[in-house]
Parts: sequence; C-alpha cells; structure tokens
Amino acid sequence: MFGERTQDVLNQHVDDVQEPERELTVGQAFTIAQRLHQQDRVAEADVIYREILKVQPENAAVLHFGGMAAHQLGRTADGLQSIRRSLELVPDSADWHNNLGIVLQESGDLDGAIAMYQKAIALNEGHVNAYSNLGVLLRATGRPAEAEASYRKALQLDPGHIDAWTNLGILLNGVKRPREAVECFCRAITLRPKHPEARRLLALAHCGLGEVDEAIKIFTEWLEENPGDPVAMHMLAACKGTEIPLRASDEYVSQTFDSFAASFESKLARLSYRAPALVGAVLDDAGLERAGTLDVLDAGCGTGLCSAFLRPYARRLVGVDLSTGMLTQAAAKQSYDELVQGELTAYLSTQREAFDIIVSADTLVYFGALDEVLSAAAGALRPAGVLIFTLEHGTAAEAPDFHLEMHGRYTHSRPYVERLLAADGFEIDIGTAELRMESGVPVAGLVVRARKPRR
Repeated sequence: MFGERTQDVLNQHVDDVQEPERELTVGQAFTIAQRLHQQDRVAEADVIYREILKVQPENAAVLHFGGMAAHQLGRTADGLQSIRRSLELVPDSADWHNNLGIVLQESGDLDGAIAMYQKAIALNEGHVNAYSNLGVLLRATGRPAEAEASYRKALQLDPGHIDAWTNLGILLNGVKRPREAVECFCRAITLRPKHPEARRLLALAHCGLGEVDEAIKIFTEWLEENPGDPVAMHMLAACKGTEIPLRASDEYVSQTFDSFAASFESKLARLSYRAPALVGAVLDDAGLERAGTLDVLDAGCGTGLCSAFLRPYARRLVGVDLSTGMLTQAAAKQSYDELVQGELTAYLSTQREAFDIIVSADTLVYFGALDEVLSAAAGALRPAGVLIFTLEHGTAAEAPDFHLEMHGRYTHSRPYVERLLAADGFEIDIGTAELRMESGVPVAGLVVRARKPRR
C-alpha cells in the first residue's frame, strides 16, 4: 500500500503496533507518524503523512498534522493549505484552530493568528493555550491591557501554566511594573526551578528595579548549579560590569539562538524589528546594480531575513552563522547558494577578496571589540566592495567604545566605529535609526555603510 521509502521508515517502528506478518493499516501508520513527530523526527513523519494522503486524501487528522510538519520543514504555503482543509472537514476543533494560529503567527500573519486563537476560545472557553497565545499577540499589536486580561484568564484556568506566567512578567516589565513582573517570574521558577529563560528574565527585572545585587545572586547560584553555563556566565559579566568578554562566546550565541530558532521570526515581528529592511534600504542606495552579478555574504544570516533584500544583487549568495538551528530555518527559504556553520571572524579571515558585498544585520551587537572582525571583513571584500552593518548605539554623553548591556548585547559609540573603519581604509557613511522595540522603548541603532577603495 505504501511506497518503498515510506515502508523503510515504517519497518523501523512497526514492532509494537502490529502483529508479525500483517500489513499495516492507515491508522497504524498514522500512529507511527505521530510518534515520530512528537520525537521531533519531523522529516520522517512527513514522509508517512504524505504517503497516507495518497491513499486517503481527505483524512482530516493527517491533513492537519501533515500540514504542521510541512510548515516545520519550510513548506509553509503547503502546510497552511493542508491545515485549512482539515478545518473545513472538522470545523469545531479548538485545538486545530489554535495550531493554525501558531503557524500563522510564525509566518508573520499576526491578525490571522489572533482570529484563530479567538476562534479556538469561542469553541472552547477553557482553552488555556489559546488564551496564552492570544496574550502574546495582543501585546505585540499594542493592546497591553487586553493581553494582560488574556494571560490572567489562562492562569485562572491553569495556575501552573509556566509560559503564561513568563509572558505576563514580560508584559508587566514592558509597561513599567517591574515589581509585579518579578512576582510572575518567581512563580514560573517555582513551577520549574531550573527554567533558564525565567531565571534570566527575573534577573533583568531586578536590574530594572535597581536591584543589581539580586540579579548577580541569581546568576551566581545558576553557575553553582551548572558550572560553565555560557548564558549565566555572559549575563553575570553584564550585571557585574567586570571581566567583560571582548565578544559573546560561541557557546552563548549557539545556545541562545538554537533555543528559539523556530520562533525567531515571529518574535522579531512582535518587536517591530527593522534591521534587515534598514540594511536593504542602505544597499539600494549604494549605487549597485540589481543584476545578479555580484558575490554577496550575509554575515550572521540567522533565519535568512536579509536574503530577500540581497538576492537581486547576487550571482552567489552565501550565509554564515554559528547557530545550526538558525541555518536550518535559513535553508528552508531556498535563497542561499551556500550556508556555512562557523564563527564570523574566522570565516572572513579565510575569504581573501571573495565578496563584492558583505552585510551584517544585528550580528555585531554580540561583539564588543570590533577591530578583528572589521579588519577581516575588509580583507574579504574586493576593491570597491561594500560593507553594511547595524549596531546598537551607545548614546551616553561619554559613551565608552563598547559596553555590554544588561540584556546581553553590546552597544558601540560612533567615534569608535569611525576610527576602526578609517584605519582599515574604508569610505564611511553612518546613519542612525530605531532597530526594534524592547520593553516598550525604541532601541537606538547605527546603520553603517563602508566602501573599500578601488585599487
């Protein structure tokens, strides 16, 4: 009944769903696919879902979960079509409407996602996850009072909902209610004592209250329990202001971004994230032809948000990033000719005059000292090549060259950036812009375009 590739997958998992020498039923195949899906073996589950649909094209459950798998594997348009068809067949499933909301949210359709969460709640007034998810998007779309009510409804239904406590804390911190935020993060940690994100957010909330000693205590205890944890080490340095690393460690960057690669783009959309668009606008103003004739590097490509702006210029488009999770998301866009997992400075150092354009959106904020990475970029550019990047702007009257902020990213002073670029022989143009919103406040940024001289 099933194709050869599907049968190979099924044979590996058949023992406990059928008696020997009996052909698998569709139901048994679906059971195996769901088990694989739950184990994050999505590609294998996808093979089985697609094969079942050849036999039963209107199987609502397979359409639904197969659509979720397709989205996870980067085939979001196909996934949405499949999920929507499943809901035409089973229109009263609150869980499935909630799942569609998640896919729409991760695809950037926030209004569509809100509508789906509301539909899930209309079908099931006790749907805790729909209330929690709805709260996230109400906050993202500038409706904090409604978001708070949605979170609190979720917690009324399930006082042990860790995500709702964490997200309510983030909301309260953003509307300048840090004491209440601390209480929320404490509740989340009580429910899951070693929850790393809740611990980090609790420490940041204490910083917002001026209680830096409390934040230091949290990270110190974290390191006592998990010696060498890269997140705790980095954040402790940010809080103490001593033993500041020259850049975030590879382990910190990998762990931070691998942990939320799948939801990265939807989170940035909720922060009015503008760095890729800003980079694209500066590139458009650089006087280069969009003729697909240049070699282009996306330095710190993440999930590939810059690729749409870069592809028109590129004969060859390369992305480099430390996070394997981010590279998996970037690969799904099918915009890059090559994706490389590696540290940026080391990679650039091996690419002598290999590129006409290098862009880096919101990557160098994880570097303090910029001298090595900018010199490596200069070496990787051809004569007349263009380097474009964003930084967070240290705007204090006597801002240091760079400073590790409490949130774990570095800010840089404009004179420092100008000095380094001039030393590498670049022609410099630096503008200012708001990169994103954070805790309800715009993040001040520098948008830099530097051109290497002709020979």
